[in-house]
Amino acid sequence: MPTVDVYNVDGKVVGTMDLSEKVFDVEVNKSVMHEVVVNYLANQRQGTQSTLTRTEVRGGGIKPWRQKGTGRARQGSIRAPQWVGGGVAIGPKPRDYSYRVNKKTRQLALKSALSSKVQESELIVLEGLDVNEYKTKAIANILSNLNVTEKALIVLPENNKMIVNSARNIRGVDTTFVGAINTYEVLNHTKCIILKDAVTKLEEVYA
Repeated sequence: MPTVDVYNVDGKVVGTMDLSEKVFDVEVNKSVMHEVVVNYLANQRQGTQSTLTRTEVRGGGIKPWRQKGTGRARQGSIRAPQWVGGGVAIGPKPRDYSYRVNKKTRQLALKSALSSKVQESELIVLEGLDVNEYKTKAIANILSNLNVTEKALIVLPENNKMIVNSARNIRGVDTTFVGAINTYEVLNHTKCIILKDAVTKLEEVYA
């Protein structure tokens, strides 16, 4: 069972916490994490790119010249793909790139990501985070006290608009909560700062 230090907002160790082996100490499965990350990125694609085919480009309704006798290649429309200003032969059209991944696979990938953070000493457990006003400086000071200078993900037990809005202007810092955490976010940030209550909730959900 892994044990980590618990810090307060001043960056001082105020205790230790035992983490669940079923969530924070599983065998890291890189292939599963890769599969889930690819799925996440595919689901983020809008798929709204579009090009015009020869039937959609305005104009070109008349045959540019007669079929025979001119010495030039036969042409049926000035909006054919070989013409400048013509349509695109096989261009992209709006489509849905999303697909589903098995629930157990997603859970295993998240556990692997959290376990890798523990193994690499990149997970920080925070005793609490009380922000009484919308102030970016308050979050910035806490990160400074924790010596966090890399990209960081703050995991809250539940959505807190005040903390989210206070942290969103800090470059490289993102926030999420237990109900919305995903593998990509965990792996895309060097440091993972999890509130103590969020750790308990994660263990309740995934253990």
